[in-house]
Amino acid sequence: MAAMIGRIWGAFNPPKPPKSKDALKFGILGAANIAPLALVGPAKSHPEIVIQAVAARDRTKAEAFAKANNIPEVKNSYQEILDDPNIDCVFIPLANSLHFEWAVRSIRAGKHVLLEKPSVSNSTEAEILFNLPELSKHDGPVLLEAFHNRFYPAWSFFRSLITPADVVHVSSNSMIPWWGTGKDDIHFNYDLAGGTMMAMGTYNFAALRLAFDADPEECLSCDVTPGTEGVHTKCDYDFTAKFRFPNGAIGEAHSTLKGPTMWTPSHVTATHKQVVVPDKTLPVDQEKVQSRQVTLHGLIHGIFWHRIDVKDVFEIRHRDNGTVIKTWTEQKSHKTYSFSEAGEEFAGLPGETYWMSYRYMLEQFVNRVKGRKTQYWVSREDSIAQMKMLDMAYEKSGLGVRPTSAYTATMAQ
Repeated sequence: MAAMIGRIWGAFNPPKPPKSKDALKFGILGAANIAPLALVGPAKSHPEIVIQAVAARDRTKAEAFAKANNIPEVKNSYQEILDDPNIDCVFIPLANSLHFEWAVRSIRAGKHVLLEKPSVSNSTEAEILFNLPELSKHDGPVLLEAFHNRFYPAWSFFRSLITPADVVHVSSNSMIPWWGTGKDDIHFNYDLAGGTMMAMGTYNFAALRLAFDADPEECLSCDVTPGTEGVHTKCDYDFTAKFRFPNGAIGEAHSTLKGPTMWTPSHVTATHKQVVVPDKTLPVDQEKVQSRQVTLHGLIHGIFWHRIDVKDVFEIRHRDNGTVIKTWTEQKSHKTYSFSEAGEEFAGLPGETYWMSYRYMLEQFVNRVKGRKTQYWVSREDSIAQMKMLDMAYEKSGLGVRPTSAYTATMAQ
């Protein structure tokens, strides 16, 4: 308990090293509630990031946000941030429906973009955004979908324990208690590209894709509980989806934004098929087989708590008829709050136990902007595939794909 308290205290009260002369200056588009957690706080411990400016539709709100977060400048509009040559990067935590337009505007203004997930409203927007010609230039802007949890050590360690080609089933769950959301939240507004799949489900869908190291071939089912009036009618409050992946593998995901009062950690479980394990100590007419199940508890915010459980079931059997001679189970649990704790191939990677997943992500974002090596990245192809999976589920659910921004119509102009 003491370690957890110290770790979390350090995350919200990190060391503040001096800022370098060539630190990247960020502007934030929107005084969103997620911004302090996702950027302002983690930037305090990064010597190469300065939060320079913020803008919001309501200047009074922007001023209050700036004061609370020690941000020196308040701009009159999002565009004013993009027009400022002193700003190097922008963070876009706006409603999903605004991601596309402001990401395109930012990139065309020459800004590097950290874009809240989901990256856009649908795969049509994703195909346009991630294939902008500016992104292919040698010195062009950097664009990253902010899938912060995928930069956390526990996720990397989890993936090192699975063999995607042998995985036959993956399940992933997440939830927000009913008291954590309200009817008028942007998550429940269809016009703003809301829905539980867009909010929490995108984490679960990504976990399936990455555990299989493949994209789904079909959404077999997607059961949802939608709103019943106005802008809420096509927004899912919860969902349960099943996908078919290559070779008949099955992925299942569930999430709700109206969950039980008690919060439970998100998780992902990957189940492997039986495989033969070489064992030279056995007689020639016997073989050893293994099946593995790996679960990461605390998929999304691992710094608060997580655990990786590994369950290996072994059998000794006759080669000719498969008769089982002996069966036993071996179980281990791991916690990796830093790469040094993960050890082996991860031991030399940067990080501290008080770094949140957002801080790990910022490390790689700055490295990419500065032209340095990145240990992990969310590629353009990955982000496009993610939106295709979301579209697939929404189509199967009957709610339909989230609406495309009118700003796409201006792209040919």
